[in-house]
Amino acid sequence: REPARERAPSGLLDPSLPSSGAICSGCGAELQCRDAEAPGFVPAEKYRELGAGQRGGRCQRCWQLAHHGRALRLRLPPEQHRSVVSAALRRPAPHGRRPLLLYLLDVLELPDPVLPQLPALLGPDAPAAGLLVVGNKVDLLPADSPGYLGRLRQRVAEACERAGLRQAPLVDVRLVSAKTGYGLEGLISRLQRSWRGTGDVYLLGATNSGKSTLFNILLRSDYCKSRAPDVVDRATVSPWPGTTLNLLKFPIINPTHDRMFRRQERLKEEAAKTEDQLSDEERKDLNHLKKQGYLVGEVGRTFQRQKATPVIDFDPDMLSYSVDEDPRQSPEKPEEREEFTYNEVKDARWCFDTPGIVKENCVLNLLTEKEVKLVLPMCAIVPRTFILKPGMVLFLAALGRIDYLEGEKPAWFSVMASNQLPVHISTLSNADAIYEQHAGQGLLKVPMGGEERMKEFPPLVPQDITLKGIGTTEAVADIKLSSAGWVAVTAHEEEKLLLRAYTPKGTALVVREPPLLPYISAIRGARIAGTAAYRTKKPPSLVENLRTTGRR
Repeated sequence: REPARERAPSGLLDPSLPSSGAICSGCGAELQCRDAEAPGFVPAEKYRELGAGQRGGRCQRCWQLAHHGRALRLRLPPEQHRSVVSAALRRPAPHGRRPLLLYLLDVLELPDPVLPQLPALLGPDAPAAGLLVVGNKVDLLPADSPGYLGRLRQRVAEACERAGLRQAPLVDVRLVSAKTGYGLEGLISRLQRSWRGTGDVYLLGATNSGKSTLFNILLRSDYCKSRAPDVVDRATVSPWPGTTLNLLKFPIINPTHDRMFRRQERLKEEAAKTEDQLSDEERKDLNHLKKQGYLVGEVGRTFQRQKATPVIDFDPDMLSYSVDEDPRQSPEKPEEREEFTYNEVKDARWCFDTPGIVKENCVLNLLTEKEVKLVLPMCAIVPRTFILKPGMVLFLAALGRIDYLEGEKPAWFSVMASNQLPVHISTLSNADAIYEQHAGQGLLKVPMGGEERMKEFPPLVPQDITLKGIGTTEAVADIKLSSAGWVAVTAHEEEKLLLRAYTPKGTALVVREPPLLPYISAIRGARIAGTAAYRTKKPPSLVENLRTTGRR
């Protein structure tokens, strides 16, 4: 059986009502009240209030995601996401300018499973002006050594080479955090330097790569027209995979010499500040971001549109009432939404947010709404290191398991996964019994729901792995347990290890060599007496474009 991963939609249907042409401003789907499990569903009573071509309304699914964090069941095959993206990329280039592809990948997911699919999405006759690859979520990873960002950037570049992207030449690789703002001002400057040689920009990537978060940041930055935030609604952002269902867009600002000069002056002024010079509110926001990630930045705006002072309608009759009467309330006027004028957008270049490509063989596809929130890291990952002898077993929740079968000496296993996922160590002789007894229960936590949940959850399937250690300070490989996280294995030099790793049936297990963070086992405290665990240690955060003198 399929797990009940989303809630059922609610509200009245009315198949007789024709299409209004209204678009959901959160996911891009056409609003309708005919099918509750199709994209863009709105209850009939709300749908009747929509006008033809109206913009700004949200479907029931986006409303629930944005306001209550709940995902509604949606009947949409993964192929439909691909067809929307492919059709967009193969459209004739407006004004004769080929598009720039801005591909966003989650650095935790390297090697990216969707990047090799780009050539098929583009097709042989739809070349792009270039490919700018952005590694997102670097804020979640601690610095395991000096220069680790350069190593991460190289890993991303190597993933691009392996994908064989010939239709779009690689123009740059960037590392950012769409959540904390790290690296985004540099990305915006790089995009603006590509203005003259490219046309529209398409934001591409797998589900949960952070595309809609980046889209919303760019919408309120120097990259878009100054009036765009008043006209274009933000995309719906959720940890639930596949939130964006169609194209969303905003117009890109023309980076004239005057605008770029003013922007550089703003960036220089902000880079000269120390933390002492920030306002109380700015310092509060900064401290919050430091708790969220290891790398923190800020995205400002140079080109702010000055809003006109609102005109107050004065009705003297409203003040003329006797002592025996209550003051009358004037009827509320519906808020008039702003629209772009024809001249503003007739020659515009647009930045498009596209539907995320669904990752196949991904453990997230098997999880419920609550389980997804526990599995996806939402803040800086604190590495958890354990020293295991042969005959010991490591469980990552009930989503992954690694058995240390053969070896001469102990080895170190460093877990990089959501801080909310439990790690449990046992002996090989007890491991099966522990899984049978505690999968679906509190000890292993995810999946959750007891025996009934585990009846529908796929069994763990094994894969044998042989590794040879390269030294006690450097991991030899990462064992990536689908999208649940990974375990970096560090062993004595020339030490041969035989491991058996498990993931749920139908999900991908990857041995990543070389590892993403080879020196991760060094980020640990003292050994906890009587256990296989070391105390955890969280490195400090780094703030971009802020002078280090002053408050620390």
